[in-house]
Amino acid sequence: MSEMITADLVDLDLSAESKEGAARALAERMVAKGRVTDLDGFLADVAAREAQMPTGLDGGIGIPHCRSEHVTEPTLAFGRSTAGIDFGAADGPADLIFLIAAPAGADDAHLTILSALARQLMNTEFTDALRAVSDAETAAALVRGDVTPAEAAEGTSADGVAADGASTDDVSAGGAPAGETTDARPFRIVAVTSCPTGIAHTYMAAESLENAGREAGVEVTVETQGSAGFTRLDPAVIAAADGVVFAHDVPVREKDRFAGKPTVDVGVKAGINRPAELITEVRAKAERGEKTAPAGAATTPVDRAGDSTEGYGTKLRKWLMSGVSYMVPFVAAGGLLIALGFAIGGWTVNKAPSVMDHFVWTQSDSWGALLFQIGGMAFNFLVPVLAGYIAYGMADRPGLVPGFVGGAISLSINAGFLGGLAAGLIAGGVVLAIQRVNIPAALRGIMPVVVIPLISSAVVGFLMFVVIGKPIAAAQKGMTDWLNGLTGTNAVLLGALLGLMMCFDLGGPVNKVAYTFATAGIAVASPSDSAMKIMAAVMAAGMVPPLAMALATTVRGKLFTPAERENGKAAWVLGASFISEGAIPFAAADPLRVIPSAMVGGAVTGSLSMMFDATLRAPHGGIFVVPLIGNPFLYLIAIAAGVCVSTALVVVLKGMRKPAQGTPAAGPAQGTAPGEKGSRQPVAA
Repeated sequence: MSEMITADLVDLDLSAESKEGAARALAERMVAKGRVTDLDGFLADVAAREAQMPTGLDGGIGIPHCRSEHVTEPTLAFGRSTAGIDFGAADGPADLIFLIAAPAGADDAHLTILSALARQLMNTEFTDALRAVSDAETAAALVRGDVTPAEAAEGTSADGVAADGASTDDVSAGGAPAGETTDARPFRIVAVTSCPTGIAHTYMAAESLENAGREAGVEVTVETQGSAGFTRLDPAVIAAADGVVFAHDVPVREKDRFAGKPTVDVGVKAGINRPAELITEVRAKAERGEKTAPAGAATTPVDRAGDSTEGYGTKLRKWLMSGVSYMVPFVAAGGLLIALGFAIGGWTVNKAPSVMDHFVWTQSDSWGALLFQIGGMAFNFLVPVLAGYIAYGMADRPGLVPGFVGGAISLSINAGFLGGLAAGLIAGGVVLAIQRVNIPAALRGIMPVVVIPLISSAVVGFLMFVVIGKPIAAAQKGMTDWLNGLTGTNAVLLGALLGLMMCFDLGGPVNKVAYTFATAGIAVASPSDSAMKIMAAVMAAGMVPPLAMALATTVRGKLFTPAERENGKAAWVLGASFISEGAIPFAAADPLRVIPSAMVGGAVTGSLSMMFDATLRAPHGGIFVVPLIGNPFLYLIAIAAGVCVSTALVVVLKGMRKPAQGTPAAGPAQGTAPGEKGSRQPVAA
């Protein structure tokens, strides 16, 4: 394994003035070493990671990092800036900048080395030595761990004794500072740290919490849930802990292990920047006797991924999206299988007998019936899965049983998609209510396995069968009849509305609402023509944004940065495959021009698809399911029209920008809209 950092990857006089310029300067060194194959593609990945969360840390540190397919091996580049560069840290600019590049498939050994560096960044002796070092070779050796901070900064030997003769091990993990009285044992905290990439912040937060614990005389044991996986804390350690700290930006895995203890739940950066406050806070909760709910009633998947200050409207959206996200794979698999069944077996395949009773290996009709019946079975799970995972989003695993039961009842009483929504919300609410009841400790072990499933399923079943099932079924029938009656202008307007929704947030909640509305209509054995027209309009509109951006980068490439032109090549394939997210890089860089342009084109395509009476039985597939589309030629014309409209609008809007000072008018403007970055300046990213 080659060295992750060498002197060639160190710049002790980094002159860049922005984080984009710093990333480019350091990445160019990686390219020169053959560690990065595509500079602009890699920088686009770095910028995408930066957009998730700023990578500046208190103490003058910036750690831009990402996983990228353009990286050949895990690599570090280090730059030291005299003026400082803003990476979004609360205490100001960073003068120590580490660019961390990990391959998309980095192995555990490399990731372990990267995590060790992240921990070192919490060591003030290490960062002080980096600020004082005078040559690149010594700086690289210090980062690799070949020399100690004392050797690098003062020339002492690596014997664990600092220049002043004091031992570097005066305070052991979990020990109390000299002179402080201790009880029979120190206060014990278990912590979990995690971040989206799992390379840097995860381990820096762990090191920061452990350091703060030593200073406070508190025993802190951390479980890092990083990219290299995680080693579970010993259950005995968790049981003996007096408090818990979660510092995370992604869901904590197996969080119910920590239930029933005083808990502080924050983002990973809080674990890095204010660990002492978190330790003080969890100790105060322990003194007041505050505890989380019993096992199985810990915070939900939605709570784990979100902010505790979010309102109920935001949480409701997340609960619903939780159900939809688990349902979509069933929709895609079942819908495509059914569509293939029709393509192979003909339009009467839905009347074929069960393949258990009649299957002839040499007849295409039998194979068509097989695919159709497998797809139909997958579709039977749609409403139960939707309801089950809405409840899961609200109440974690205890919500699954009543959610699935309620969804199955909804299916049996013809309450359909609307019934599944109601069943999931009711199931989650019932479980949360049960979990608030104060249960004797002796009964807590059987609560998640016996009591909660029993009571919640009975309550949900009663409500669905006796109270709200019939009204919801009537509403579902009314909506279906209304859709079947849509013709002419009303159908065209509906197509335009769905097109606007599909292009508004490119795979976000609004897009998913339109997509779920369409897939719910075809999630039956014999969907109506209106439902298939809606599905066709939704898929056509969803293909427009990436295809339009791909076309725009082809016809007017000078209006886009090199990274955007590279993204444009991929957008052809993504758009043709009905992956609206292919336009996100463009929308993120220039939302005020790209999103309105995409929405107009999507509305045109949606309305034309409805006008042309195009139908679609498959819920996904893009151009690859064109043979399964009714009126395919006109359908493709509708898509082409929307793409051309969006392309023309985005080209015109981008062309109207005023060029930045000193930038040719034909080049991309800089600094004219939020998120825009030009390609003319040497340090632009």
